[in-house]
Amino acid sequence: MGKTILIVDDDPAQRRLLQAAVERNGFHTRVAENGFQAVEAVEVHADIDAVMLDLVMPGMSGQEALKEIRRRRGDLPCIVLTASGGIDTVVQAMQAGASDFFVKPASPERILVSIRNALELSNLKTEVVRMKKRASGQLSFDDMVANAPVMGPVVRMGKRAAGSNIPVLITGESGVGKELLARAIQGGSERAGKAFVTVNCGAIPENLVESILFGHAKGSFTGATDSHAGKFVEANGGTLFLDEVGELPLEAQVKLLRVLQEGEVDPVGAKRPVKVDVRIVSATNKDLAKLVADGRFREDLYYRLNVFPIEAPPLRERREDIPALVQRFIARFNAEEGRNVRGASEAAMKMLCAFDWPGNVRQIENAVFRAVILCEGALLQPEDFPQISGLTPLAAANDARGDSLPEPANDHDVHVLQSAVAEAANAPPVAIFDAEGNLVLTASEDGTARLWDARTGR
Repeated sequence: MGKTILIVDDDPAQRRLLQAAVERNGFHTRVAENGFQAVEAVEVHADIDAVMLDLVMPGMSGQEALKEIRRRRGDLPCIVLTASGGIDTVVQAMQAGASDFFVKPASPERILVSIRNALELSNLKTEVVRMKKRASGQLSFDDMVANAPVMGPVVRMGKRAAGSNIPVLITGESGVGKELLARAIQGGSERAGKAFVTVNCGAIPENLVESILFGHAKGSFTGATDSHAGKFVEANGGTLFLDEVGELPLEAQVKLLRVLQEGEVDPVGAKRPVKVDVRIVSATNKDLAKLVADGRFREDLYYRLNVFPIEAPPLRERREDIPALVQRFIARFNAEEGRNVRGASEAAMKMLCAFDWPGNVRQIENAVFRAVILCEGALLQPEDFPQISGLTPLAAANDARGDSLPEPANDHDVHVLQSAVAEAANAPPVAIFDAEGNLVLTASEDGTARLWDARTGR
């Protein structure tokens, strides 16, 4: 997805030259003839990613326009242009928040470097702000990548949940971003900025579940040399996120139910309960109703947790979000690893959007992390994703290349194909695995062979 640059210059010839240089490098452009139009464009068009602003213009000067733009969108990088090169003017603009400057006329290479540097710096600043908000419990729904239509109801439900203390149960496949949704719910609630404590219920040894969740008194069991507050007390006043809640042992489920009913915990070995004020958000990738039917999850606890269910969709159902997710991960790993990757090439992005991502957002995050480390150029290429490039679904890969299967030549060919497909449907199944033992696809051994013979004559 190309970035959009706003070009502001009162000289029509200069505007056209700048516009041509910018568009030649793959960016979209908007233009304004003066400072007033520039400020209006920034207010109206949210897709503007950077501004190239002439400092000397009639009416509202570039300096004034810069201040107004920064006041409205402080995160928008502004590159100032000057024909005179006066040092005082440039210094004032940089002090007012400009990210770079150059003297007109500038070479296309200089313009491109300035734009790319400004955008990369902006991405880094945005990512740092988002990481700080996450750490402080103030992450909001605006910080989520949720532009796909299927995410609309999810965000609306999350915002509704944030307006109360109602228990929330987030369901969905592993890696879809259930914790991020839980953090956004807290960030939009009155508990924003308070403690957000995460517990992976499936990762706690069964004999330590009660101690970790509810705490223990000193000497309450062998090895308890100190008292431990427990996760509920740690989260007091904030939110406790119980991930994989379906993995809790039945004994711990009884105690959890009491906490939800009474608002107090019983630390192991303690003489009296401890009052807590905690908002519970749970998550699971299992069917809790089935666990209840199988006797592995308490029915009364299920109804206590499942008051406000929200289902997070898998990444394959929100492919529209993949480009933005990839760009966000690139910005983050650039900041963390000191890398300078600008983005993904068109071929790489097509491949990433075509892949089904069984591990969802977590899988694509790790894939981009590895690719950023491997990348030897400015853009991620398909070869930077070796673990994915060989597994892209055939139909999607063909579509990305513009390939397709040959059309049958006549009615006889159609009949042969139909017969082969029918035989394939009734043939014994065979599973195909990759080198690491992962299931890639299932097919019918005899039917597939006959179908191949029918299409190729071999």
